[in-house]
Amino acid sequence: MPGITFEDFTPGMAIDGGPLTVTEAEIVAFAAEFDPQPFHLDAEAAQATFVGRLIGSGWQTAGFGMRLLQRHAFRGATSMGSPGIAELRWIRPVLPGDAVSISVHVESCRASNTKPDRGFVVFAMTILNQDGEPVMTQNFTVMFARRGATPLPPRRVEAPDDAPLIESADAEPLCFLETAPLGAARELGAHRFTPEAVMAFARTYDPQAFHLDPEAARQTHFGGLCASGWHTAAAWMKRLHITRGRDVVHTARTGPVPQLGPSPGFRDMRWLAPVYAGDTIRYTCTLVDKRATASRPGWGLATHQNVGVNQRGETVFSFTGSVFWQWAPGA
Repeated sequence: MPGITFEDFTPGMAIDGGPLTVTEAEIVAFAAEFDPQPFHLDAEAAQATFVGRLIGSGWQTAGFGMRLLQRHAFRGATSMGSPGIAELRWIRPVLPGDAVSISVHVESCRASNTKPDRGFVVFAMTILNQDGEPVMTQNFTVMFARRGATPLPPRRVEAPDDAPLIESADAEPLCFLETAPLGAARELGAHRFTPEAVMAFARTYDPQAFHLDPEAARQTHFGGLCASGWHTAAAWMKRLHITRGRDVVHTARTGPVPQLGPSPGFRDMRWLAPVYAGDTIRYTCTLVDKRATASRPGWGLATHQNVGVNQRGETVFSFTGSVFWQWAPGA
């Protein structure tokens, strides 16, 4: 990859970048597309929620971090992608008007044992607001080309999915967390990644060549235009809310609807295979753990395991997340 290589990084290196000012319009636009919760969409409606004010989606904050990372740590160039994120924590909300910056530390560097054209760099990144307060931390790995190495042949890209995409009409009752059964899986439905949407997301949050330009992408190891990993994650959130919307209507017919709060973060996010333009990903969310929270009476913390599977039955995406969830009716 021109412009940045594995050898440009050494353990202990520190990289700072920013700021980037976040507008209310950007917050609302992202939420409307991917994370339509009241505390991301409308300042007045947000006052009646767990959060109490308008805040940015955590997924958007991660996207802003990627934009700053590409601009500063990658020096505007293109990596070879990321296999995943060990842990991400959302510490403070990002508010309209905040100016965010990044502080990045290189934790370790190692050459690939199986692919001599690349190496792995482990980063620890903190996103800070204008007051120097951390709003997000992220520990993750990125692949970079080895300087002077002969690139391996690009991947073979399958034909895009052209099967009709039909939205399900199914609905299930929503439980308060106290009575929600562990192991219960909810099918969230499918999202198709069109070339136009892949490139639009990349222009705003992840402007690397294999997300931005079909011809340039064909010259990379991916062999074709593919979605940002953050786009894959944001689409999971979009599908969660589309499915939950049906479940809310169904549940409200017979009783109270449990509220969801924000997420404190996630762990073990894996991008297991590229999501190419034209691919269709089906997502599933499974409740795997829960507990009441002493710090927020009436609320609990749910742990959920999530996977995304493409039209060929290949698991391409997974992570373990957490979210605040109303514990019991009237709480």
